[in-house]
Amino acid sequence: MFYTSCSKGTIEMENKTEGYSVEKKPRGKRGQGSVYLPNNSRNWWIKFSVAGRVYQQSANTESRREALDTLKGEILKHASGEAVTDGKVTVDSLYDVLLADYRINEKTVEWAERCWNVHLKDFFGGMQAKHVGTDTLSRYIEARRKESAANGTINRELSLLQRAFMLAYESQPRKIAHPLRFHRLAESKPRQGFIEQKQYDALTANCSDLFMRTMLALAYSFGFRKAELLTLKVSDVNLLAGTLQLRDSKNGEPRKVSLTGDAKNLLTACVAGKSAEDAVFTRGKGTKAVADFRGTWDKVTLAADCPGLLFHDLRRSAVRNMVRAGIPEVVCMKVSGHKTRNVFDRYNITSERDLADAAKKIESSQISYRQANLAEAQKETEQTEPVTIQ
Repeated sequence: MFYTSCSKGTIEMENKTEGYSVEKKPRGKRGQGSVYLPNNSRNWWIKFSVAGRVYQQSANTESRREALDTLKGEILKHASGEAVTDGKVTVDSLYDVLLADYRINEKTVEWAERCWNVHLKDFFGGMQAKHVGTDTLSRYIEARRKESAANGTINRELSLLQRAFMLAYESQPRKIAHPLRFHRLAESKPRQGFIEQKQYDALTANCSDLFMRTMLALAYSFGFRKAELLTLKVSDVNLLAGTLQLRDSKNGEPRKVSLTGDAKNLLTACVAGKSAEDAVFTRGKGTKAVADFRGTWDKVTLAADCPGLLFHDLRRSAVRNMVRAGIPEVVCMKVSGHKTRNVFDRYNITSERDLADAAKKIESSQISYRQANLAEAQKETEQTEPVTIQ
C-alpha cells in the first residue's frame, strides 16, 4: 500500500508488501491529509481530517496527481461547510428540518403536515435524498395525476418538497449535495368564481350551524381565508372595541378589521362561555376547533342552489364588493391581506353586470359631451347673429 501526502514538494511512499522497501522522506504538514493506493485497487484513495473528524474515500482516479487535486478540493469543501456530511440522508429527515423551520419562523404547519402525511410520505418516505431526481419526480407526477390531482396542486406539493431540500442544502454543514429542481406544470387560469348578494342571502338562510354562519359572514365581508378563520382564538376577538385581530396570516403579517353589526353579533354567540385560548369556531357546545367542514359546506351550497361554490370564492366576492362600494384599493388590500397589486387585481373579478354598467356610463358620458357641445354651439350662434334695429 502506497501513501502520498498532499504537502507540496514532500512525498512519502511506503509499501507494506514483503520484500519491498522505499526510502522515506519527511511528512507533510499535519492536517493536510494524504492519498494512498490500497492493495488490489487501481484507484487512489484520499484521507484527511477536519475539525477532529477523519474522512476517507475513493478519489475515483488512477492518477496520483488527480487524487491530490481531489484531496485539496475535499478539504476546502469540508472546511467551508459546503461538503455533504452524510450521504444517507432520507427525505423523512428533510421533512423534519422543514417543520423545524416552520416553527422557528412561526408559520402555520397544518397544510405542510397534511401535504406530507397524505401524499408525499407514501411516495418519498424512507427514500434517500440523493436518489430523488427528475425520474423520481416524474413518477410522482404521474401517480398524482392518476388520482385526478390538478397541476396546481401537484406544483404546490413539489414546492414543499423543494423547500425541504433547499433548507438541507443551505444548512451548515450541508446535508445534501444539490438542491431539488423541477419544472412547474402548466396551471389553468385562476378561478373566477364569486357570488352576488342574492346568493349570499340564500346561503345564510340555509345555514343552521353557528360556526358556519359566522365564517360565512367574515369571509364574505372581509375576505378571510379558511385557514385563517380556523386558527382564530377567543383572545383575537375584542367585542368591546368591535374588532377582530388576525395574528397569523398567509402573508406573515397580522391584520385587524372593524366588525360589521352582523359579524359582531355572530361572534358574540361563538365566544360565549369560552376561555381566551379556546377556538372561536367549534361545533355546538364543544371546545375542539373545527378542522374540516366540507360536509357542512356542501349541504349549505346545495340547499342554496349554489353547487360547486368554493369557500374561497367568498374571498373574491369580498374584494369585488369592497371595490364596488368605493373603498380605496389600498384599504381593501389591508382588509383582505393582499400584499401585491397583481394578486389583488386577480381577485377583483369583473362580472357581466359590471361590463353592462360600464357601457351605460360610457354612453351617458358621450351623450353628456354631445349635449354640452351642442349647447356651446347654440350659444356661439346667438352671439354672432346680427341685431336688427327698428
